Amino acid sequence: MSNISSNLKFLRKKSKLTQQQFADVMEIKRASVGAYEEDRAEPKYELLKKIAEYYELSMDELVNDQIDENWKPVPKSNASNLRVLSVTVDGDDRENIELVPTKASAGYLNGYGDPEFVRELPRFSLPIFKQGTYRAFEIKGDSMLPLPSGSIVVAEYVENWHDVKPGQTYIVLSQNDGIVYKRIAFKYKDDKGLKLVSDNKVYEPYWVAADEILEIWKAKAYISTEFPEPSSEPTMESLTAMMAQMQKTISAVVDTKNP
Repeated sequence: MSNISSNLKFLRKKSKLTQQQFADVMEIKRASVGAYEEDRAEPKYELLKKIAEYYELSMDELVNDQIDENWKPVPKSNASNLRVLSVTVDGDDRENIELVPTKASAGYLNGYGDPEFVRELPRFSLPIFKQGTYRAFEIKGDSMLPLPSGSIVVAEYVENWHDVKPGQTYIVLSQNDGIVYKRIAFKYKDDKGLKLVSDNKVYEPYWVAADEILEIWKAKAYISTEFPEPSSEPTMESLTAMMAQMQKTISAVVDTKNP
């Protein structure tokens, strides 16, 4: 069970706010504050985010930790989520997948933490993604071929950057490079950041410093209006099929010569 009710009551009293004052700050009714503190109701996701941001907590700390006089927050390194991620939800309180098209990428760099900006992004849902926080990004350029420019990469939010796995692809948002879709060369390093690699070997790998990274999203799927061309490179399956066909042909020739 969560500790929301007791945590809200402790935090409110510690900040020396009455229920009415707290309600005014959060722009809700005082009766709702009482219901939350008495565990008769739970705040919706948007309100929880607002409370966590107000008290400079993560969502996980606010919901799951038992916050009291003896509680101490876990020290956060550069690899931790130092802010509350802005998301939108549908009528059933399920998170949407917000789409960041190429034309909005510059704005996203400045407004990624702004709930109003995120709320204006196009949004959709995919039934295959039921848990986690997802966002979709339109990629441009040919650095990640065979994914063509204009493809939309659906990615899952990475809260702890030490969970990034080498060899897999991610959307990385950084101060200098903006939004890029790259493959990760090594695990995240606090003193170096991430080394990003393009699948198109024409482009050289490069490092993004830890203090430049703003967000990381793990690629989970992609959407494209262009279908991949059949590969001209022989595969193990095709070579095996060719050998089997050659054996059948040779056997047929032998049988013809030796009736």
